[in-house]
Amino acid sequence: MANAAIVILAGTESHADLGRLVNGLETAAEFADTPDDEVELIFDGAGTQWISELEDEGHDYHDLYRSIQDEVVVCDYCANAFGVDDVADQADIITADENDGHPSIRSLVDDKYEIITF
Repeated sequence: MANAAIVILAGTESHADLGRLVNGLETAAEFADTPDDEVELIFDGAGTQWISELEDEGHDYHDLYRSIQDEVVVCDYCANAFGVDDVADQADIITADENDGHPSIRSLVDDKYEIITF
């Protein structure tokens, strides 16, 4: 049994950012597909911008994103800062705000989650 928090920090501006997103999605899917593993896929900082793009059914990685939708969490503060809070609300994505509006990475570490950033 493994616990992992996959944190997407990469923005949407470059091909390299897309590569980091896809690697993060694939990693989260691997954990989600493994019985007894626990995974959270956290979109934080500029990474929150991906929510709008991935919610678009025409996006190349929409289906991969949808396959792990139940694991998705978005930073409440950053969703507001990057203007994707309405999209996150409409998609019923859980928002994290335990640490002054941000996800608490410390609590995940305390819960024995490995933190992997992309």
